[in-house]
Parts: sequence; structure tokens; C-alpha cells
Amino acid sequence: MELPFHVDLSDKTAVVTGGSGVLGSVFSEALAAAGAKVVVLARNQEKVDNVTARIRDQGGDCLGYSVDVLDKKALQKVYEEVKETFGPCNILINGAGGNHPKATTTNERFAPEDLQDENNQTFFDLEPEAVNELFQLNYLGTLVPTQVFSRDMALQDEGAAILNISSMNAVQPLTKIPAYSGAKSAISNFTQWLAVHFSTAGVRVNAMAPGFFQTEQNRDLLFDKDGNPSERAGKILSQTPMERFGTPEDLVGTLLWLVDERASGFVNGIVVPVDGGFSAYSGV
Repeated sequence: MELPFHVDLSDKTAVVTGGSGVLGSVFSEALAAAGAKVVVLARNQEKVDNVTARIRDQGGDCLGYSVDVLDKKALQKVYEEVKETFGPCNILINGAGGNHPKATTTNERFAPEDLQDENNQTFFDLEPEAVNELFQLNYLGTLVPTQVFSRDMALQDEGAAILNISSMNAVQPLTKIPAYSGAKSAISNFTQWLAVHFSTAGVRVNAMAPGFFQTEQNRDLLFDKDGNPSERAGKILSQTPMERFGTPEDLVGTLLWLVDERASGFVNGIVVPVDGGFSAYSGV
């Protein structure tokens, strides 16, 4: 991978949850290209293996584990193996997360006739279990890995960094996805809380808030079967001044800046929008 600028992370061990996803895999490869020893964590072993193979093919040093970010005992076992092989974690990227179809409404706005259509999933049909599962994946899926991997960070005195992945949904909730927007708001809030909590322990905590990026999870929402932009995609692009979706590579510069102590050593507790101008545009 060609990095946008030089960052030397050769003395660092970086753990990336959700490390086999569209965004997480690019994070993993970028950190490895900057010299870090990278640990890729995700649920699907095959996808994990694909990412670690690419990193090794590029000369990087990495480990990969199939693990549930909500399983603290399993994460603790991974932590112990990583520490024995690579040493303590210096950089943690909390990239695991996602939406849930049963926590999503069919329509953007409620109309009484929606209640008569069994194919419509209204606000009243949102399943509490799905909402709970979504919050656990996004919020607890950030908190639990942080508990496991940041313990050594807090004892290192300096140079450690945690980067959480929030979303522009946390700032301006999108229609249809109230639970996801709420969960990402919780991530932004947790980022600020943890930054203060660790502020004298040498651990900086920040977050990125990506705008609209095409991923496996939202492909069907943004494009039809023929690859044409959906009506919702058109709305998104009309509110994004740069008039395009982001690419995973668009996040790499912010990632490297925030994890490098020399570049951002006094940056703590912020949530950086990477959104093509979405948050700056009023619509007129």
C-alpha cells in the first residue's frame, strides 16, 4: 500500500477490531505499511486470513484471529498470545460495528397507511432484541476490546493511542436507522469520556466520523441490482458537496495522523469528520 505521507510505527503493536471489513482491512494494511506489527480481529476466519495474507505479501508482520468482540474471555486469550508474540498493544483501532435490518424502518417518514401494509417495517415494528444486539455490537464492541487491550497502554506512560470509529450519523441522525445513529452517538460520547479518563495515563483517545462510504453492509441500500445509484444514494450525494462516496483510502491520512504521537501528541478527545463536506452543507 502507498501511504499518503511517511509515518514510522515500527516500534508499535496495533490491534484492529473489525479488521477484515472494507474499512478495517485498509486500516490494517496501512498500519502495517507504516511499520506496525498488526493484529487483525474479526469473526470470519477466512476473511481474516485474506487480510493477513495480503499484509505478509507486502512484507508486513501480522497476526489474525477469529474472535467475537463481545466475548471478553476470548479477547483476553488473544491479548495474552499477542503480548507474548508482539509485546503489549500500543495502538487500538475499534472498527467493529454495523447495522441490523430489524432495527431499520422501511420508510423515512411515518404515514398511517403504513400500518396496513405487512411489508412495511414501521417504528412500532422495530424489534427490541435487534436494537439491543446493535447497541451491543457497536458500543460494547468498542468498550470491551478497550478494556482488554488498553490495560497495558495505561501503564506505558506515553505514546499509546485508541481510535474509535463513529459516524456522521452520530451528528445528524439519518432517516430509517435510529438505533444505528444512537449507537454511534454513544461511541462519540464514549470517546470523549475515555479521553478524559486516560488523559494523565499517556493514552490519547480520538475518533473518526466517516461520511458515506460504500461497504458490504450498505451496498444494497445505495445501488440496485444493476449497479445504478438508488434514490437514497441520490439524496446522499446531493447533500455531499464533493458529490461522491468516500473510499477507504480517504480515511488513511486521518488514521495515521491520529495514531502517531509525533503528529498529534496534543490531540485528544476529538471526533474528526471525514465526510466530503456533508457536515458543512445546509442543503442550500
